[in-house]
Amino acid sequence: MFTVAIIGRPNVGKSTLFNRLAGKKLALVDDAPGVTRDRREGEAKLGGLTFNIIDTAGLAEGDSASLPGRMRAQTEAALDIADAIFFVFDSRSGLTPGDRLFANLIRRANKPVILIANKAEGRAGAAGALEGFDLGLGEPIALSAEHGEGFGELFEALREALPAESGLHEPLAPEDGNAECEPDRTRPLQIAIIGRPNAGKSTLLNRILGEERLLTGPEPSLTRDTIGVAFDWHGRKIKMFDTAGLRKRAKVEDDLEKLAAADALRAVKFAEVVVLLLDAMSPFEKQDLTLADLAEREGRALLIGLNKWDLVEAKGAKLLELRQEAARLLPQVKGAPVVPVSGATGEGIDRLMEVIFRVHEVWNKRIPTARLNRWLEETIEHNPPPAVAGRRIKIRYMTQLRARPPYFILFGNQLDALPVSYERFLTNGLRQSFDLPGVPIRISKKTSDNPFAEKKSRRR
Repeated sequence: MFTVAIIGRPNVGKSTLFNRLAGKKLALVDDAPGVTRDRREGEAKLGGLTFNIIDTAGLAEGDSASLPGRMRAQTEAALDIADAIFFVFDSRSGLTPGDRLFANLIRRANKPVILIANKAEGRAGAAGALEGFDLGLGEPIALSAEHGEGFGELFEALREALPAESGLHEPLAPEDGNAECEPDRTRPLQIAIIGRPNAGKSTLLNRILGEERLLTGPEPSLTRDTIGVAFDWHGRKIKMFDTAGLRKRAKVEDDLEKLAAADALRAVKFAEVVVLLLDAMSPFEKQDLTLADLAEREGRALLIGLNKWDLVEAKGAKLLELRQEAARLLPQVKGAPVVPVSGATGEGIDRLMEVIFRVHEVWNKRIPTARLNRWLEETIEHNPPPAVAGRRIKIRYMTQLRARPPYFILFGNQLDALPVSYERFLTNGLRQSFDLPGVPIRISKKTSDNPFAEKKSRRR
């Protein structure tokens, strides 16, 4: 059986990744660095593949007789017996001199290396993942071992890195030719329902379940804990979280409400799809917009539910009006579906679930690099980026780093000066051309080094 060693500095998340791949908490995990000392082995599973995995101590420098030196010897022993290496760095703190030092050590091992940018959930982590290109170990896999994100990309990288005789290159399923990833239907789809107090979240979830599973009533803020309920919907596994109503932070004084709000925010971070439930009789208040912005910042797929729709008159005209309002007030998630529902009567429940599955597929979408660059070439030809201070901005290349949500990288010259308006133009073009309504779109820029900069500075 093939063996993969997890290598990296202390506290970059190696043990969390080990536990995730092993499917159980075999290794101790703590915020303090240096918890792992001996190497730990286990059987890992990833995308139907089974292999040995080794958790190692952080690559620390020290005399061979010292504790850090002995820990490093254990790590080097793991390198010797491994067939491939997962080199992990912390994308939130970025590359350190230690990362670069040990990258050289790993390069000398002359074994397949997969570079993993861990802790890449959220915008800050995703941006830091780009620094991994500087190590010269290939494209970094943006991953969150804690949240379970990016493992599809890790699986593909592992299959490509290992030799053909490993047996890991057997096709898993027929190719459909569109190079877009499909959501994993074997694990429950994580859905969080959020909204202001008394928007009807618990009532709606009870209606979906077909039973009075959650406490409901006219009093606001009945729900305090975030309650996760697992169920099947026409053969699809679902785990839906009912959360406490979220008020403006300035109005929250009670410690218990603060804890409930923090629990609700955690549910958003762990969700794949967020249903922002509005009261159709008073929609799009400031707090509703704040919650929509929260879901976008966390990179979750978003849809808007208009609850208490049974109380609305002139439904057709009202729905058109509210969809226009959503497009105007929420440009950062342009095209987010707006679905009328009624937790009291069950109206629109089937439609709501259908839209949830659809936005989840869009959130998982991957676009082939060839298609992306054909689109980019045509876009730049018709509307090139503006010159800044007389210097031309040149965009050379574009690729999608990951999905969940769609995350793209631009390569070129002078990209640091690319106007925000042009970046927004590209985002809207991607959304329209590749059918990405309602999901957050991330774009990062990688500017090529100027080979003449050092020569110019020397002349001066």
